[in-house]
Amino acid sequence: MSGAVEALHIYDEHNRPILSHIYTGRPLSAPQLLPLYMSHAQPRPSFIYLPNTSPPTLVFSLIHSNLLFLLTSSSEIEPLLALEFLHRIIDVLEEFVGSPLLAHKVESSYDVVAQLLNEMCDAGAVSTTEPNALRDVVEVEGWLNKLLGGINIPGKTGFASAPSSSNMSAISSTGSLAANTPALPWRRANVRHTSNELYVDIVETLSVTLAPSGRPLAAFANGTIAFTSKISGVPDLLLNISSPSGKQNINSVMQLPVFHPCVRLARWKEKPGEMSFVPPDGRFILAGYEVDLLPFQNGHVGSTNASNLKLPVQVEVKTGLGPTGSDFEVRLFITKVSGQGNSSSSALSSRSSNQLGGRGGFGAQPGTSSTPTLEDLVVTIPLPTDVRNLSEMRASRGDTTYNPGGENLEWHIPAKEAVTGGATLRCTVAGPLVDDEDFESNGFRLDGRYDYDEDTYQSTPAESEKEPLKVDETSNARKVAQNKILMPSSAAVSFSVKGWLASGIKVESVVIDTKKSRGIGEGVKPYKGVKYLTISRGGIEARC
Repeated sequence: MSGAVEALHIYDEHNRPILSHIYTGRPLSAPQLLPLYMSHAQPRPSFIYLPNTSPPTLVFSLIHSNLLFLLTSSSEIEPLLALEFLHRIIDVLEEFVGSPLLAHKVESSYDVVAQLLNEMCDAGAVSTTEPNALRDVVEVEGWLNKLLGGINIPGKTGFASAPSSSNMSAISSTGSLAANTPALPWRRANVRHTSNELYVDIVETLSVTLAPSGRPLAAFANGTIAFTSKISGVPDLLLNISSPSGKQNINSVMQLPVFHPCVRLARWKEKPGEMSFVPPDGRFILAGYEVDLLPFQNGHVGSTNASNLKLPVQVEVKTGLGPTGSDFEVRLFITKVSGQGNSSSSALSSRSSNQLGGRGGFGAQPGTSSTPTLEDLVVTIPLPTDVRNLSEMRASRGDTTYNPGGENLEWHIPAKEAVTGGATLRCTVAGPLVDDEDFESNGFRLDGRYDYDEDTYQSTPAESEKEPLKVDETSNARKVAQNKILMPSSAAVSFSVKGWLASGIKVESVVIDTKKSRGIGEGVKPYKGVKYLTISRGGIEARC
């Protein structure tokens, strides 16, 4: 399947076209395309086929920072290729124009954006998409160059603003630049840094679902290995990682791995756990993976409970409490987790997030691999639409946030109170106002009986006492049934833990191969740092 990208249109938050870039053919214009795209009901798919246009058109869409990106093609094209190209465009624009990507940034930097789009796609064929390679061929004017108004400075690289004899130096400089460009498309040529630093950041996102009994139904950790390289020349690196059961079992822990093109796959297949690569300059995503946290026994999930997952927070929800079943209770159990431990003899330093590039994080401060810290602990309880209000909210720790008639109740526990132990939140729900409540508040009932009876004073004391008891029991049973539909069905826990990973993966070493590296000075020993972070954005869900 061979297709061509014909056009890219970018619209702002008011659906106003701010940029249209034509690659090939005669595609639909931005004003013509937008109504056809908006005619589809929300949520609109990322891939739409328009059979009534001439010729029939494929539309790929992506929304980012309130900007709408539409890419069109009238020939068959691989959908994943088109969608990935849109993601690469956004990443490159954020790299060159600035993040967050806003409409006025795109409009004010049209000269840079046009160069980028031309280099990324040539006559409809996807070409250079690596930011480091684009920096060698795209001219980004600084404030000083803009102030000088395009005056040619000797040695200035890039494109000349107008053809003249004075621009020969810029043209010759561009030619020499192309000659010095390395064969690696992901790394810039002639990289120079005054400080040599290597950083490894492993971030895992939790996704855990617990049954009402507390048994995990599913538990996954999706990991990302981010690498930051600030080394002159062309370094050749070797990153060693291991699992809790050893380096030999890393393949059974890291499932569905994906790697940056710089990673040598043959080395990984031969020796799992070793990533050999020449890194791009700066920060990039080195690898991604998935970890199944539930052990398998004979092809089936074993009888694991939530405590065996060794999560820092466990949650339990109980509903239908109180004499009328109008109360529910959320219980949190905060446990202390052990960090990833110290790395091997590679001089790797554990660092906290506020010590990026610092030398002080050797496990002595909170948030490092030796002393993990739990932060941003929030419990979100979705409430049914029939809940009118929460008359009482009693939390043993932290604060609660709820607006009457709102869809969610949030329970926030600050980091200083998120210590080992239990915490409870008990709430009383109030349903919608109905006619029955108005009548009963005045002593009347809709079932034909009244609290006032003319013959009550003539009845015996025993009979007059038994009847109200029967009425109260019936009333409570009816209220319990009514309050049952007002109870929450789940609770989600959000948090972040610095210095701990749910999978137990850790970095053993980062080594520079001096024989294969080029342009690195003798005796250069870069500073190396590692950081572990686990994030749960409502990822732990307990059902009830």
